Amino acid sequence: MPFNHNDHYHPLLLDQLPPGPGIALDVGCGTGRFARRLAATGMAVEAVDVSAAMVEAATGLGSPGPGKIVYRQADVTTDPLPEQHYDFISCLASLHHVPLGTLTKLRRALVPGGVLVVLALARPSTPVDWVRAAAAIPVNTLARLVVYAGERLNGGAEEGPRAPVVDDYPTLAELRRESARLLPGSTVRPLLFWRTLITYREREDGDPTGG
Repeated sequence: MPFNHNDHYHPLLLDQLPPGPGIALDVGCGTGRFARRLAATGMAVEAVDVSAAMVEAATGLGSPGPGKIVYRQADVTTDPLPEQHYDFISCLASLHHVPLGTLTKLRRALVPGGVLVVLALARPSTPVDWVRAAAAIPVNTLARLVVYAGERLNGGAEEGPRAPVVDDYPTLAELRRESARLLPGSTVRPLLFWRTLITYREREDGDPTGG
C-alpha cells in the first residue's frame, strides 16, 4: 500500500496510552492495523467499523497478542456505548465521517483517568496552517517513493478493502473550537502530514484536563 499517513503516527498515539493494559476502543478500525498495535501492548481491544468488509478483513488478519481483539460492525453515532468503561479510545481519520458531537459520547465512555486520542483531518485556517500543509508535500513525495520501492522489492502492494474517502473536512479553527467545547481541557496539535492530534484525558475526579 502507499505511504500511509495514519500508520506513520501510530507510535505517537501509543505514547498517549495510560498506565496498565486496560480496555481500549478503536473507532473506525478499518483493517485493524492500529487495533493490532494496541493488542501488542497488552490492551484488550474492541475494534469497531461501520463497514462489514473492513471488519471481515481485520478479523481474518488475527491478533498478535498478548491482548485480545474483538472486531464488530457498529456505528458509534447510533449504537450504545457503555459509560466509564474504556481506558483508551482511539479514532483515526474517522472523525470527519461523523458529527463532531460524537466526541461527547466517546468522552463519556472513558473511565476516570482514561485517554481519548483523535487523529483528525482538517483544512488549514491560518497562514501558518497553509505553510505547514505545503511543507509536507516534498516530504510526502519522498516517503511515497521509499514505500513504493520497498513494495517492489517485496512482491507488490497489499490488496484488500479500502476505506471510503470523504473530502469534506472541518477547518482547524472549527476543530479547536469544538474540542474546547466538547472536550474541555483537551489539546489540539497540528501535525505534518495533514493530520491533527486531539488528546483528552478524563481526570480521576471526573473533571477534564488536557493530555
